[in-house]
Amino acid sequence: MAKSVAVQATLTNEMLQFTAGAGDNPEIIFNYPPPMGDGPGYNPLELLLMSLAVCSSTASVILLRGMGKTVSGVSVHAQGTLRRKPPTLFETVVLEFIFTSPDATDHDVQEAVRLAEETYCPVWAMLRDSVEVASTCTVMKPEKQIKSA
Repeated sequence: MAKSVAVQATLTNEMLQFTAGAGDNPEIIFNYPPPMGDGPGYNPLELLLMSLAVCSSTASVILLRGMGKTVSGVSVHAQGTLRRKPPTLFETVVLEFIFTSPDATDHDVQEAVRLAEETYCPVWAMLRDSVEVASTCTVMKPEKQIKSA
């Protein structure tokens, strides 16, 4: 039997603010800037970018650790360029990965991100045929801890 994912979304005011959640997790507030929306919250495209950033990072970290590399940190900046005419959608997305690792090389990280893109990140796979996604990778070595006397 196929596995499924379920969420619930509910309109919470007179404008376009929604709350949405899955399972027992805390709800997320969705909203739009005025004049459609009226306050704080994420819009759906921001959450899609966040999902891509987290999914691709997760896959990359798992792959790097599977290569025997230590990953002590990862940060991703994702930026999407929107099409001007409706439906407003991403034309391009740029992912800038910064990995912190004492032993991973640039090649290791590029290979992990490539595999995440091509095989392991379902969000990237769903976007692949409709959005041009480019990525860059940087490897930072952890700073040495200075012991105090």
